[in-house]
Amino acid sequence: MADSEPRRVLLVEGPDDKHVVRRLSERAASMPAFCIRDKGGIDKLLASIPPEIKVSGRLAVGILADANDDPNARWEAVKNRLKALGFQPPASPAPSGTILPGSPRVGICPRVGIWLWPDNANPGEIEDFVQTLLPANDPLWPRAENYIDGIPDSDRRFKKGKALKAKIHAWLATRENPRLMGAAIGTRDLDIDGPLAARFAGWLRQLFA
Repeated sequence: MADSEPRRVLLVEGPDDKHVVRRLSERAASMPAFCIRDKGGIDKLLASIPPEIKVSGRLAVGILADANDDPNARWEAVKNRLKALGFQPPASPAPSGTILPGSPRVGICPRVGIWLWPDNANPGEIEDFVQTLLPANDPLWPRAENYIDGIPDSDRRFKKGKALKAKIHAWLATRENPRLMGAAIGTRDLDIDGPLAARFAGWLRQLFA
């Protein structure tokens, strides 16, 4: 394996995923080291799964993707690529994150992990996960929701189905120093002590240990 190729890699769809995972990993206790690779969209992420797994000397590969509107379809897209390599993914994701032992056909990757934002079960994306990190009873979150909900459809510039993303960023704009989601984890404006964040951190630890 070339020196530039890390042994433990997490594949993500975009920069928000990369920054959120990086900051959460920095704050979580006893987190092993791993590299995060932004693949620039779901299609490129899916296409990268076989070559990333086949890199000589690789110990673990994580796959992190949005469930979007159809978790089953996203799971099937990931599962089919892994089955083609000889892995045996379950029929549905594990609630605590899926981790597969190495494929005899590949023989070089002891573990492959899959997590679908937000929680391996429900439709959604990274913002649905981040919503669970909001401080309990935060007084500004309802105001951010009302602000976005009050924008007439004719004046909205965000895509249909992206209202939660707009609300999260409206809330982030109320911070003392407005920042992106990952940075808000680093500054503790977002809380990583909740059950879903703990499950996600536990999946990372188990996968990359």
